[in-house]
Amino acid sequence: MRWFISTAISLPANGDGYRVDAHTSTPENPYVHPELTEILAALPQRPENPYADIAALRTGFAALMAPLMTAHDTRVTVRRTSFPGPDGNTVDVQVLRPAGAEGVLPGVLYLHGGGFAYGELDGPSPMARDACAAAGAVVVNVHYRLAPEHRYPAGVEDCYAALEWMVASAAELGVDTGRIAVTGASAGGGLSAAVCLMARDRQGPRIAWQGLLIPCLDDRDHTASRRRITDRRIINGRGIARTWDTYLGPDRGPDVPAYAAPARATDLAGLPPAYVLTCGLDPLRDEGLDYAHRLMAADVPVEVKDVPGAWHFFEAYAPGSALARRTTTHWLGALRNALTPAAPAAEHPAATTATTAPAVPA
Repeated sequence: MRWFISTAISLPANGDGYRVDAHTSTPENPYVHPELTEILAALPQRPENPYADIAALRTGFAALMAPLMTAHDTRVTVRRTSFPGPDGNTVDVQVLRPAGAEGVLPGVLYLHGGGFAYGELDGPSPMARDACAAAGAVVVNVHYRLAPEHRYPAGVEDCYAALEWMVASAAELGVDTGRIAVTGASAGGGLSAAVCLMARDRQGPRIAWQGLLIPCLDDRDHTASRRRITDRRIINGRGIARTWDTYLGPDRGPDVPAYAAPARATDLAGLPPAYVLTCGLDPLRDEGLDYAHRLMAADVPVEVKDVPGAWHFFEAYAPGSALARRTTTHWLGALRNALTPAAPAAEHPAATTATTAPAVPA
């Protein structure tokens, strides 16, 4: 089994703009990518507990994303539908398809981020639209139930039900059930990892690839990056603790299930090939890298991309930066490659003459 590692690291001046002498990194003065320094300096401090006012949090996120939303994206077509959920509820989805595409296409189950509590937008997110266009795939964008109104397991069960609905509706949707990926960022990355665990354990639909982008995987506050990232202008370790309180409840016991926090899974064997994206100023960095290493140890093919000097979801704050474009291009390329059938290997001429080739002199 092959493992793929693709990490961006600080190097002498190159096309990515990293320099080893450009910044002296210390715990009190962490490395910030040069393209992001002015943007970070201009950010206001976030509330100590952003989840204390859920309505304001959701409104603020919608305002942040508004410049990236579009009323009409000529690359894709969108239709809205729904299906019965696992608890008698109704799960709304948006089905995206590349404009003009015909026939059967690969499928992507896209699970949005937002701390399990926000992130649901009226139109398909830029990430869902980009995934559809870049991979030439049918994308099912799931509006799962949100915390704190609906705590675990409501959201993840909606996501798993969406996977089953996608496969059951494959003929109608034009989806190749042999080429289905599950992906999402932040909470969506954690939900993606959980859905893969559920599909394996429940002998459910086959998943060809999991894209875990800056994933929120571990409710336990025990990594160096969780402790190190304290800057209140960006998502920090204390904010992540509030995220888990909102999703699981502040009075939860110690035995949190792996479908809630996938880092707690003790067996990662048999899971789909994975792509894991992390950022250097993200409190979730270490749990993402640790999960990638554990997948490798379980003989799961893994590709890792780390972005030094960038914070959690930095692309939304610096969408025009070269760093954001490169990061987006990288994960979309990995998704496209995972869903593109491999071309048959050309027969090597030597293969047909191996039995008649002259002996090599001793």
